[in-house]
Amino acid sequence: MSNPTALVQRLWNYCNILRDDGLSYGDYVEQLTFLLFLKMADEQSRPPHNKPSPIPKGFDWPALLKVDGDDLETLYRHVLESLGKQKGMLGIIFRKAQNKIQDPAKLRRLIVDLIDKEQWTSLDADVKGDAYEGLLQKNAEDVKGGAGQYFTPRPLIAAIVEAMAPQPGQTICDPACGTGGFLLAAYSHLANRKDLDRAQKKKLHNGTLFGVELVDSVTRLCAMNMLLHGIGGDANATDLPVTTKDALSGKHGEYDMVLANPPFGKKSSVTIVNSAGETEKESLVINRDDFWASTSNKQLNFLQHIFTILKQHGRAAVVVPDNVLFEGGAGETIRREILKQADVHTLLRLPTGLFYAQGVKANVLFFDRKPAQEKPWTQQLWIYDLRTNQHFTLKENPLKRDDLDDFVKCYNPRNRLNRKETERFKCFSYDELSKRDKTNLDIFWLKDESLEESANLPPPDVIAEEIVQDLESALEQFREIESELKE
Repeated sequence: MSNPTALVQRLWNYCNILRDDGLSYGDYVEQLTFLLFLKMADEQSRPPHNKPSPIPKGFDWPALLKVDGDDLETLYRHVLESLGKQKGMLGIIFRKAQNKIQDPAKLRRLIVDLIDKEQWTSLDADVKGDAYEGLLQKNAEDVKGGAGQYFTPRPLIAAIVEAMAPQPGQTICDPACGTGGFLLAAYSHLANRKDLDRAQKKKLHNGTLFGVELVDSVTRLCAMNMLLHGIGGDANATDLPVTTKDALSGKHGEYDMVLANPPFGKKSSVTIVNSAGETEKESLVINRDDFWASTSNKQLNFLQHIFTILKQHGRAAVVVPDNVLFEGGAGETIRREILKQADVHTLLRLPTGLFYAQGVKANVLFFDRKPAQEKPWTQQLWIYDLRTNQHFTLKENPLKRDDLDDFVKCYNPRNRLNRKETERFKCFSYDELSKRDKTNLDIFWLKDESLEESANLPPPDVIAEEIVQDLESALEQFREIESELKE
């Protein structure tokens, strides 16, 4: 079978059986991750590959096939514990791994009927990668929490990567990589080039893409997703494409390009128990010498962090919520500094209804890091408004890649200096921006047709969804104010 859609459907159908035992979609994808890795390691140890298996004998795929019943459940648990202590990608994939499939008969069926019958290494890398991506996307669609919060719509990622046009030999980092969407899109963009030589292809698989992720279980999904695409295949390599850590804790390298959608949720905080035994949240203000301002606002910290990990003339595209564009205090300081020290050349205003986090209004900020100089580096900020009079929903009217065709055309990746204004694409000078109150970049100019006349109103279900999103966004802001007042 080489059809990713059919493969996803088969694996997904089995997930519905396991749900009766209380297994969540996220748990299922995680268990698939463990088993797929063991199966592929076994396949690669056989002809024609004949690679030494990184899996210790007795803890490998053939060992699992030999047993069933309680013996299978016991062995599988030992396999997960043992491999979690290994180095390299092995340790990343199996770190803190636990068996969530309590019924040995169902575990046996998953191993024998679903995974063992497929020759995973002989499948085209795109097919297996797409199949796995399909599972992650289904998980994000069905689970409002879980992986959904890490999932950036794939059409948006594809358009951003096309606009950024990564080149062979450049290093690319996502410091909030989730399941690896940006990194894999950059990989596909480069892998599809016909002019790569052998050295460039090798570098693309090891030493080009780097991800940092805070959550163990998400890192393992990213690692597996990358492995299925042939990235970081050396199980014993020390220079790993993905690591689990708090990216904001300090600089973790310098890169030619950063592509990121940092996590939503304004505050960085830690829950503590006070002397009265009550739980309370304490804001984590990040103080770093290489930051322009100290704040507990997570997005503002990620924006500063991304600037620090760019090489001189390095380029970034970052998804940021609206508050980054207008918030005062640290927000104003950071906007003024980034306009001076980087060439902040493009802002894409995104429509609502794109993200699994409800009520989020977001944008994509494109900028290049520059060497220090007296004169501000930003001369012009081009803003593309994809929000006004646009109505998208996750299910009924999802964003498609061709919805972003006009943006990519206006962005003009081949020659960014040759741009033309259109109805949705306007240019603002540095002087105009710096004179705005608090250097507010929250700029609109198009008329909202729904406010002009009732005949242009979108369907009632779209209006209802937008009202819900606005209310949820307002509620979230009130919760933050409430938690600040309690501190």
